[in-house]
Amino acid sequence: MATERISKVLAAAGVASRRAADVLIASGRVTVDGRVAALGEQVDPALQRLAVDGRTIGATAQDHIYLAVHKPAGVTSTVRDRHAEMTVIELVPRDLGRGARLYPVGRLDQDSEGLLLLTNDGDWSEQVLHPRYGVEREYAVGLAHPLSREQAEMLQQGVDLEEGTATLSGLRGQTRTEDQRLAQLLRPEPERGLVWVRVTIHQGWKRQLRRMFGQVGAPVRRLVRVRIGSLRLDPLNTGEVRPLTSTEVRRLAPVRGPRE
Repeated sequence: MATERISKVLAAAGVASRRAADVLIASGRVTVDGRVAALGEQVDPALQRLAVDGRTIGATAQDHIYLAVHKPAGVTSTVRDRHAEMTVIELVPRDLGRGARLYPVGRLDQDSEGLLLLTNDGDWSEQVLHPRYGVEREYAVGLAHPLSREQAEMLQQGVDLEEGTATLSGLRGQTRTEDQRLAQLLRPEPERGLVWVRVTIHQGWKRQLRRMFGQVGAPVRRLVRVRIGSLRLDPLNTGEVRPLTSTEVRRLAPVRGPRE
């Protein structure tokens, strides 16, 4: 077998996405034949012993798994968190997880809910997440009061955050049909009187929408991710998990890459 970058080998083995694998390597948690690996190092997994936290990683990639989860509020979107009451991995039935090392494709903060993807395919995860591929995220944002014209204009023009200017690629009111369907999917049901808007973004900064709406004086009362690319939350009820179809997997990331 030809040599490949360690991050690529770890991604193919379902350990983490390439970017997350680079973090593992940089923190000294990856070894090659017993020595600490170097970032960007090339290895031959058929001939060399690759391990993460002392656990040997096999040379053969496991079967890829792709799941959609309706994450409830209060559940953390991490693999392990000793401070969390529940992580999203604990929602996955054994027959769907099949013992694989799954990890979330991106995150939803603990207070937010809605569509989250789980996989053990690092290349696919990278393509769904990376801004260069332009996979949109759509959210239903519950507010205590309607947005004023000035607030809506400020959001559409972009809001300055620590990372830079945060922008929306879409902002609109939620339709009555969308109101009714969202209420059917969510548990607990939305409180009466909330005003819902739909927003789409390409960025994925930490708590981005909550910070954006807070900056314009419209604090978020409830935040639900309802779409990632072509994949919608409906018909998943709160806490439910289902496998993606092969068509859904291809539509979210039509080509694998970028290859190194």
